Amino acid sequence: MTTYFHSVTLDAEKCKGCTNCIKRCPTEAIRVRGGKAAIIEERCVDCGECIRICPNHAKIAVTDTLERIHAFKKRIALPAPALFGQFDEDVPPDAIIQALRDIGFDEVYEVAAGAEAVTVGSREFMKQNRLRKPWISSACPAAVRLMQVRFPSLLEYIMPVESPMEISARLARKAFSRAGLKVGEGDVGTFFISPCPAKVTAVKQPVGEDVSAVDGTIAISLIYPEILKRVSKMKGVSGLRRASRVGYSWGRSGGEALAIAPGKMLAVDGIHSCITVLEEIERGRLADVEYIELQACVGGCIGGCLTVLNPFVARVRLRSLVERLGGEPMAVDENWAAGAAAEGFFSLRSEIRPRSVMALDSDVTKAISKMQALEETLKGLPGLDCGSCGSPSCRALAEDIVRGTAAETDCTFKLRERVQVLAEQVVDLARRLPPPMAAGQHTPGATQGAAQADAGGAGGGSDPGNAGGNAGDPGKVKGAK
Repeated sequence: MTTYFHSVTLDAEKCKGCTNCIKRCPTEAIRVRGGKAAIIEERCVDCGECIRICPNHAKIAVTDTLERIHAFKKRIALPAPALFGQFDEDVPPDAIIQALRDIGFDEVYEVAAGAEAVTVGSREFMKQNRLRKPWISSACPAAVRLMQVRFPSLLEYIMPVESPMEISARLARKAFSRAGLKVGEGDVGTFFISPCPAKVTAVKQPVGEDVSAVDGTIAISLIYPEILKRVSKMKGVSGLRRASRVGYSWGRSGGEALAIAPGKMLAVDGIHSCITVLEEIERGRLADVEYIELQACVGGCIGGCLTVLNPFVARVRLRSLVERLGGEPMAVDENWAAGAAAEGFFSLRSEIRPRSVMALDSDVTKAISKMQALEETLKGLPGLDCGSCGSPSCRALAEDIVRGTAAETDCTFKLRERVQVLAEQVVDLARRLPPPMAAGQHTPGATQGAAQADAGGAGGGSDPGNAGGNAGDPGKVKGAK
């Protein structure tokens, strides 16, 4: 049985069982039982939707702390492009990079630079694989995991190219070794400055790789205050930035697709919009699109739940930064990147496999039987999808009932029906009296007794009691003769 790591976790003490999260979860991975939410690990994709919607802050993302960087002799920061959209134009990228160095990192390698290399690698892959389309981006780990759970038939459309985060970690290690610093491989730690919990999970439990090249992840929201108090005192810092406008554009929705396939591309942001588009692909309606960028967060990475700024404001600031960088060429050596692509430098190491979490049973015959039971159970439910049962929909409750993790009376409407029937039975019983007190009442026992008495009085002779007192008494019959 596979064990799953998740950055998104539940603080049970804060959870009040409000059911907001179960309605928002895109994979129906949450149930509320006993007044507390519970996450179904196999289904969770760490998109962070439950973190955004929870009014009690009971869902949290676990990341590394700043103290962990000191476990390594040499430390490399890998800031996501989204980090640079958290600051206004008075804070240039060079100042942010310098602030990261002042915090304790020996080197800073912008993931925007890695994104430029991935841009070239992806273009080369598409040149060699034009027949199949649309190709779907693998950059957003939440979108990839969503497909593993809900759209396994579409996994073959995912472009098998590494994410900018992974490529940046590899390139950063190479750059660090070229600098001639004599430290062992294990003494160098790479830390991604992350906008979302899905990236944290991607480092701890990568898809398409056995082991991530990244050693740890630190939330943007955690490091932002440390950067802010340092950049406010900086002036005249320059010459530290590597990446160009192309790489920084990856931080917002549309930047990636525009860089890789400016022709027939589609950029989708927000995980529920991603689901809609994936359903369209399943129906074969987007066969004319060459490349699809899927971003689980609204606005792209700048909308991640570990950022600090309103995503709409961050989008404007990142766009402003890209415009200020102008038409400068990509920082990456495109000839080198094309050659590296041919050698498989950007390729995923292993196949992306589906998670069979939606199957009702591993045995096909039993699964079919359970599916029939599910459909029958569903017919008896109200179909309101109110969520008051603790399952996200009536169908999910029917599934839970079939799986044995819920009961029909978890539905408040079914429970009310049962209570109403029981109440009527109680009222009926309450009206009944014991036979000695039941004069004039037509209880079943009294009615039967009266009928029998009437029959005996009319000379029927079949009532044993009456027979004993009249014609049924053998002695009296004999004496009369």
